[in-house]
Amino acid sequence: RQTPQAPPAAAPPTPAPPSPPPIIALRQVSKTYKNGAPALIDINLKLKKGSFLFITGPSGAGKSTLLKLLYGQERPTAGEVHINGQEISLLKGDQLAMLRRRLGIIFQDYKLIPRRTVAENVAFVLHAQGYSRKEIDRRLPLTIKMVGLQGKEDRFPSQLSGGEQQRASIARAVVGTPPLLLADEPTGNLDEDNARQVFNILRRLNDIGITVVVTTHNELMVRSLNYPVIQIRDHRLHHIR
Repeated sequence: RQTPQAPPAAAPPTPAPPSPPPIIALRQVSKTYKNGAPALIDINLKLKKGSFLFITGPSGAGKSTLLKLLYGQERPTAGEVHINGQEISLLKGDQLAMLRRRLGIIFQDYKLIPRRTVAENVAFVLHAQGYSRKEIDRRLPLTIKMVGLQGKEDRFPSQLSGGEQQRASIARAVVGTPPLLLADEPTGNLDEDNARQVFNILRRLNDIGITVVVTTHNELMVRSLNYPVIQIRDHRLHHIR
């Protein structure tokens, strides 16, 4: 008579891989100006990689201050700011400079170098990041074409319209394929047609996996695009959509 054997023990379940950290995480962040006036109060925000987020709110609400906290130009008075799992408020000097080089930043006033052509302005970022001449020559025409400036590579900023200058600044911000693109009122100085072109470029960048955060007053564009929206009002963050 055979002794019945116990069934084999079930293999332990394979643990799920850890979820990646959010590309942006703000924890209890407040910012107070030097004169004691509040800029931001108790901001909590998490954003997954590949997201597209609009930040709206009246002038002076703290939208630009929030973006400056994200790329380290401002430091929080309280709380923590994490980018890709790294607390950037602890970074100084070269470490902070390296982080900024990995981000794409678009300014309302373009900040192009006046005495450099479109191609030179865009390539400047790649030189700073240490790309080879071969890689620069590969990336440059692709990026110029993406923003619709082919044929204008040799023009100086003063020879471009406002919409073209903003598209050149977008090309400069994304030529290094940053994981995160921060755009501060990118259509603030543009007419409706140019604003639509800029938003279409931002959508295409998001479609290829770049996380995009946009501050804007352009309510028409916000309503026409079905992306999450947060509003800064009375220095606090409110989820709208």
